[in-house]
Amino acid sequence: MTTPAPAAQTSPTPFRGGPLYGITLKVVSVISFVIMASLLKATDTVPAGQLVFFRCFFALLPVAIWLLWRGQLRSALHTKRPLGHVIRAMVGATSMGLGFFALTRLPLPEATAIGYAAPLLIVIFSTILLKERVHVFRWTAVLIGLVGVVIILWPRLTLFTSGQPLGDREAIGAIAAFGGAVVTAFALMQVHNLTRTERTEAIVVYFFIIASLLSLLTIPFGWILPTPQQAMLMVGAGFAGGVGQLMMTSSYRYADMSVIAPFEYVSLLLTLIIGFAVFGDIPTLTMVFGALIIVGSGIVVILREHYLGLDRVKAREANTP
Repeated sequence: MTTPAPAAQTSPTPFRGGPLYGITLKVVSVISFVIMASLLKATDTVPAGQLVFFRCFFALLPVAIWLLWRGQLRSALHTKRPLGHVIRAMVGATSMGLGFFALTRLPLPEATAIGYAAPLLIVIFSTILLKERVHVFRWTAVLIGLVGVVIILWPRLTLFTSGQPLGDREAIGAIAAFGGAVVTAFALMQVHNLTRTERTEAIVVYFFIIASLLSLLTIPFGWILPTPQQAMLMVGAGFAGGVGQLMMTSSYRYADMSVIAPFEYVSLLLTLIIGFAVFGDIPTLTMVFGALIIVGSGIVVILREHYLGLDRVKAREANTP
């Protein structure tokens, strides 16, 4: 339910704080995103499009403060590819909407775990669309991870388990969660494409601005007048999401992605705790088992990418006169 942005494409920044500092920032970002998801889930009856607006619009506040402090507010509005930002925002807002819709219909841990499928799907889409070479090892990890997704989804698809028509609250939520993971994979690929020419602050700011505007198009589909409590929850979710975005982006300045990325899965433990303590969600054995398979496969793919990256560096060094 989040769309991470890589580190800024400016001159490389040395890891002055060290990997431990980067890991700390990553964990803080994960906590912020879990708080965001929990607050959005607590709104209960608010439509997904309205949640997207509050999530994006109020995330601009901490982002603007951060950019102003760093003296990057003006550079955040400089872009060479405005259309690319529009496309990225359309895809990202869609993935958010599906993810938030799933949050309102699934237990928090399940919605989170299904979202973990996005990094695995990137491998598939990169092979099909970008013609990247993927060897048997990574294909195996991806397929095993998708088996974990099916294990989580299966009990929710009552069409196959109880003979009831596919259409109940949780079945639709499960489909939306997986659809959100699919669209998130495309969003991440679009972000990667933008980083070739765009600064990180521009990618973040333009996404929040454009996604906020796009979400207004969902007003005719049933926005509600939120209660004061719902409004506070949504504003808090937007602020937490903005802080999480900043912490995540900053974390990649201090350590390699392969070191930091596995800590994304700390969110599974946090959502299990919050889901049980706040929402009364009791995790099922199939959910935990499926989630562990997805997490394990995701870590394998991350580590494999790390070692392949090291091999490519060694090959370039060997071929350098």
